[in-house]
Amino acid sequence: MYDWANSVYNLVISSTIFPAYYESMTGDGNPLTQDKVQLFGVTFDNVALYNYTLSFSFFIVALISPILSSIADYKGVKRGMLRFFMTMGSIGCSSLFFYGKDNLIVGLCCTILACIGYWSSIVFYNSYLPEIAAPEDRDRISARGFSMGYIGSVILQLISLVLIMKGSSFGVEEAMGPKISFLLVGIWWFSFGNWSLNKLPKTPAAERPPSGHLLLHGYKELAKVWKQLSSMSVLKRFLGSYFFYNMGVQTVMLAAPLYASSELDIPQGNLIISILLIQIVAIVGAFFISRLSEWIGNIPAIISCVIFWIFLCLLGYNLPTGDVMMFYILATCVGFVMGGIQALSRSTYSKLMPATKDTASFFSFFDVSEKIGIVIGLFLFGRLTEWTGSQRISVLSCMTFFVCGLIMLLFTIKRMRYETTHH
Repeated sequence: MYDWANSVYNLVISSTIFPAYYESMTGDGNPLTQDKVQLFGVTFDNVALYNYTLSFSFFIVALISPILSSIADYKGVKRGMLRFFMTMGSIGCSSLFFYGKDNLIVGLCCTILACIGYWSSIVFYNSYLPEIAAPEDRDRISARGFSMGYIGSVILQLISLVLIMKGSSFGVEEAMGPKISFLLVGIWWFSFGNWSLNKLPKTPAAERPPSGHLLLHGYKELAKVWKQLSSMSVLKRFLGSYFFYNMGVQTVMLAAPLYASSELDIPQGNLIISILLIQIVAIVGAFFISRLSEWIGNIPAIISCVIFWIFLCLLGYNLPTGDVMMFYILATCVGFVMGGIQALSRSTYSKLMPATKDTASFFSFFDVSEKIGIVIGLFLFGRLTEWTGSQRISVLSCMTFFVCGLIMLLFTIKRMRYETTHH
């Protein structure tokens, strides 16, 4: 149910209404021109600036995650930390209500606040999985979480669409529709988030106090996890592969809305329909890929998804401008593997990690590697866009992330078979 609460951020703020709103606030409405914005006396491509802003947000999350995980593990305040960042993210989303053409800095600051709140809360949310689900249930429970998130976010998205497209029937001005939607995202996330958090078990404090300063202990824990990985060859290889292929997944998902609107010239209405299509198909995809992992194993199922992502990057690069039907086909394919690969990656990691009480530290390592990958992916996407004047090359570059991930997955499965044979 926490997925039900927070996934509205991913859909409304990251994927549909806010990217379109940002484009309208910073663009000139002409798809043939490259839109520029001024910030602190520096001229940026508006799409690149948006990607840099998200990249900066993920860098902050990667920086503070070890500290937060250390405090959560040793003070037993995991649920409190989750609630704090949920509240921060909710406030960031709601505050976008005040963003307009004349206050770009407000929009960017609220975007950073919402992004940090969402992704920092995910660190603690993910670390609850091994505490509330047995190993044999984790694939199914992880997939159910993603599916509940898709259902909840689609409901609020439909409400937002009514406000934007038919708002005049309810006395809502056209310009106010998106702003009210941002406000509703914050309220939805905060309300359902608090309800679900109240159902979660309280985690006990650590039996032994941390050595050294608590704020530095998180980084020591990361170093300790890194050291432990040297003797866990399968987990080490899986994390390496996850770093690369998830860099591709997250970069594509975060950059796709502005790529569709500014590069492919997909109308806002069609873009929103495609995102809804992605959410609906993703529900089916998450359960199908979960079932696929039962048939052929977790790693082979992830390999199948990564190969499919490579094909999608090629399709996205070659997609004709303004071809709405082909874009719908691409969106359907993306939706099918989007949630499944994330849910399966999370549950696979929880199965491969050793039995430990410090789950937040291990998931902090998992999340830090993910965030560093996103920082690199989004920054490269933005730089390539500015250098080439086109986002198509940036989309094609994402394919290299998946290829690297695929190669490391093959090494992972080879090592698994070796250990199975020799033990």
